[in-house]
Amino acid sequence: MTSQQRIRLARRHAAMSQTQLAQAVGVQRSAVSHWEAPQGKNPSVKHLREISMVTGVQFEWLATGRGQMAPSRETVLDSVSAVDALLVDDALEQRLLVAFREAPVRARLALVELMEELASQRTGRPRAKSLMTADAYYDSLD
Repeated sequence: MTSQQRIRLARRHAAMSQTQLAQAVGVQRSAVSHWEAPQGKNPSVKHLREISMVTGVQFEWLATGRGQMAPSRETVLDSVSAVDALLVDDALEQRLLVAFREAPVRARLALVELMEELASQRTGRPRAKSLMTADAYYDSLD
């Protein structure tokens, strides 16, 4: 099975349209169409990771075809979620982290900048200069 076929199968497994997957990953619908086309180009590793998370399939299967498409019930029950693995004790902080991870990729930078601005207003200290510009962040997604 080709990577293009695996992407299509993962999308269908999640009962998503190309448009829905594109919105969830933060790309144009045409990008998903290209990824699924028989002679289409492969998505970046970052996009494969997003597709894997959004569709609920194993990253290794999506990227290489090895292993199982979906995690087994035992794997899901035995795994520790990324949010819990960070040992977030504050319920609001955990909600924020979950919401950030579920937000479209292209909205995440705006969320971080909003939180930095709110923090600077609370502390009275100027916002720290960002290490990454918006353009650099968006370029890293492609």
